[in-house]
Amino acid sequence: MATKKKMLQAAAGNAGGEALDITDVFSTYLYTGNGSTQTITNDIDLAGEGGLVWVKNRGTGNATWHYLFDTERNAGLYSNSTSAEFSATGFLNSFNSNGFELGGTVLLTESGKDFASWTFRKAPKFFDVVTYTGTGSARTISHSLNTTPGLIICKPTSGSGQWAVWHRSNGNNNVLYLNLNYSNSFSNTVWNNTAPTSTVFSVGASAAGNESGVEYVAYLFAHNDGDGEFGPDGDQDMIKCGSYTGTATTGSPTIDLGFEPQFVLVKRTDSTGNWIIQDNMRSVNTTSTDMLFPNLSNAATTGSYATIVPTATGFYIGDNGTNYNASGGTYIYIAIRRGPLAPPESATEVFAIDTQGSTGDGQAPAFRSTFPVDTAFVKSTAGGGTTFASRLTGTKYLRPEETSAEYTNTQVVFDYMNGFRNSTITFAPNHGYLWKRAPNYFDVVAYTGDGVAGRTVSHNLGVAPEMMWVKKRNNPGSWAVYHKGVNGGVNPENYHLFLQSSSAEATDSNYYWYQTAPTATDFTLGISANVNQSSANNYIAYLFASLPGISKVGSYTGNGSSQTIDCGFTSGARFILIKRTDSTGDWYVWDTERGIVAGNDPYLELNTTDAEVTSTDWVDPDNSGFIVNGTTINASGGEYIFYSVA
Repeated sequence: MATKKKMLQAAAGNAGGEALDITDVFSTYLYTGNGSTQTITNDIDLAGEGGLVWVKNRGTGNATWHYLFDTERNAGLYSNSTSAEFSATGFLNSFNSNGFELGGTVLLTESGKDFASWTFRKAPKFFDVVTYTGTGSARTISHSLNTTPGLIICKPTSGSGQWAVWHRSNGNNNVLYLNLNYSNSFSNTVWNNTAPTSTVFSVGASAAGNESGVEYVAYLFAHNDGDGEFGPDGDQDMIKCGSYTGTATTGSPTIDLGFEPQFVLVKRTDSTGNWIIQDNMRSVNTTSTDMLFPNLSNAATTGSYATIVPTATGFYIGDNGTNYNASGGTYIYIAIRRGPLAPPESATEVFAIDTQGSTGDGQAPAFRSTFPVDTAFVKSTAGGGTTFASRLTGTKYLRPEETSAEYTNTQVVFDYMNGFRNSTITFAPNHGYLWKRAPNYFDVVAYTGDGVAGRTVSHNLGVAPEMMWVKKRNNPGSWAVYHKGVNGGVNPENYHLFLQSSSAEATDSNYYWYQTAPTATDFTLGISANVNQSSANNYIAYLFASLPGISKVGSYTGNGSSQTIDCGFTSGARFILIKRTDSTGDWYVWDTERGIVAGNDPYLELNTTDAEVTSTDWVDPDNSGFIVNGTTINASGGEYIFYSVA
């Protein structure tokens, strides 16, 4: 039987010719089963382009198999089994133009159970699916990656057989098996001891990849090495296949990908070890782990330790387990970049405000959005501490009104597609402010201090940050704030503010920002303990930028009466943060959820535990941004900074 495949465009582009974004071709989508037919909308065009859907029940105590379905066959496979393919009827009903539809089987939609799904769309220089019939003689199989594969996974479908794996770092005469924890097996026949090319891969006479008359499917993953064709300018890498050597030391080795990953698959090759999948929707963060194993039916292995820890340019191994970091152990990986690569087009794509009452509504998450949340802060109008949390820090959170180290709360939860936190908070009402990371808008970076003056930290904001909040996590320390508007916008890199304090701007002999303005790729630190202390002090940095029509980082000089602050918006600001910098002044917050109106407007203060104040009319709405009134946030000659979101 001839090789079957759907034809893709010659270049990595959409129908309109523009280069693809990561969000066009890959998705980690978490869902809770509803006990019936269930549609997963992840905006991946499987109906038109083809691809692979991989689903696993991830909940504790749910030992179910991994289910794989591809658009070349009306059938499924189990990655942890040698079994032949099974009919997709009742399991996967359809591949859609924006995702897929699951059948009613409890194995994939059991009511109340938590599932993870990974979708890989066929696209040049990313992923391909190929089916063929074995001949029993050495041969080549054509593919449409338009680049040399980095990883090939091959499985007989018409009969039982192993999942044979080739990896670019593993040699052409070695084979691994996705369904087994085995180390490398020497074989000249599986891959015919021949490296794949940009158009074909080779198979020998082995039953693992080419038994006569047997039907096979092969999943091919690309390796970009400065030749990726993705993102707004069509020049970004999106997928890497490489290797590393374990150290058995927490925090090393460090793997440089050139991008921050959202999905990592790891396997030890020189000894036994499970295949491990981690993704940023569940646990690619700095504090916890949530590992699933393609070769096992086990539920996720979770723990308060980090295994795959992302950086702005790759990842490091945060623990010393033998499956991923034995001393001298050899490991292969495949890593997919975190997206999106293009700036958002609407503020509602990346910012939301939601209110939770004292008992909630019995549904999760407690604070809802239309996007996966990367950063959230929750504050009650009744007063009390503020929860400031990030996907990168898992169940850890900070309080902006304190200098304390981070706290731990297992009810700080980010693994939802549409919001944050799954807990009932006793004081109310609670307001959640929710951000998504996106180019030119907002980014989050976790790093470890080294105490070296002039040290740079990479980021993925894509433009120079105009405001930064930096906080030491594992020990007490002030919230250091950089803002382009301090000192009247003259050399703001020589000044800092404190988020937990009403104090005016200040300089410091240690120079928090090393007298160096941040750039589109990194920011620079001095030796202040608040931003760059050595001895394993960990930090988190929140980076904000102005994006036309969506967000604005700015400053103004007060006039003592009333003035309009033009942010370039068309329907006004939904969120406003204002701070006086030349004198003392609190960090005031207004939002449309509580009211930005022509009359009194309630405000909260980030730097205090005070309850909401409702008796002032200091701001008013304006389509271009907002209006400031009076003398507290508009004193004649006073210097103010602000941040707003449309």
